[in-house]
Amino acid sequence: MRWLERLTRGREDVAAVMAKARAAADAGDYAAALAIWGPLAHAGVARAQNNIGACFSEGLGVARDSALALKWLALAAEAGDPVGQRNLATAYFKGSGVESDGVRAAELYRAAAEQGDGPAQDMLSWMLLEGRLIPANLDESRRLALAAAENGVAAAMARLGMFYHNATGVERDASAAVAWWRRAALLGEADAQAMLGAALHLGAGAPADQSEALIWLLRGETGGSALAAPFVGAARAALSPQQIADAEGRARQKLEAA
Repeated sequence: MRWLERLTRGREDVAAVMAKARAAADAGDYAAALAIWGPLAHAGVARAQNNIGACFSEGLGVARDSALALKWLALAAEAGDPVGQRNLATAYFKGSGVESDGVRAAELYRAAAEQGDGPAQDMLSWMLLEGRLIPANLDESRRLALAAAENGVAAAMARLGMFYHNATGVERDASAAVAWWRRAALLGEADAQAMLGAALHLGAGAPADQSEALIWLLRGETGGSALAAPFVGAARAALSPQQIADAEGRARQKLEAA
């Protein structure tokens, strides 16, 4: 702790030093980042503890070591760091360095979600929808999906679209489903792109537009969504060769240039 006191009394505060470490990590220099995070973590800075745990978990700048990852993530989570809580939850969910425990994972995701962590909100929403590791709760799942969507998590936006499409705990609203899929699709979420394409092909929740449908279906397919395949052929069949070529060209464009 004396090291931390000297640091905070010096020219740079902890936030500034952490920013330097983040910049090094963003540049791929994890050795330099770890050299900064190490003393901070030992001095009790929770986010630095999380970052070291993440490095051991992913083998970034150090050899993978699930036991050390768990140690540092547990310290960060105990200190209340939401990212540490989320990463420790993922370790329990996957059984990385610890016996898989869905209930403990959900507890940690919830702790992070209550602090506004979008990815944790998204993951807990998914768990509550699936109802396999913890009891299902559709209302809470939808509430958390909305919170995560407001935090910019594309997967949560796509899930909200499915809530409205499937009438899961809400009245069916095809227009709302399309609106959420479009938001997620523009962020590159492959399943949302596929579902948006399918909706535009069928004219469900938005006017039918076969060219636009094919663009989004192709983007979804390229992104790895299996949901696009049943509709791609039908969308192609409704277009001329030139329209297909134009759609294929637009599908390859970056989203911001589309």
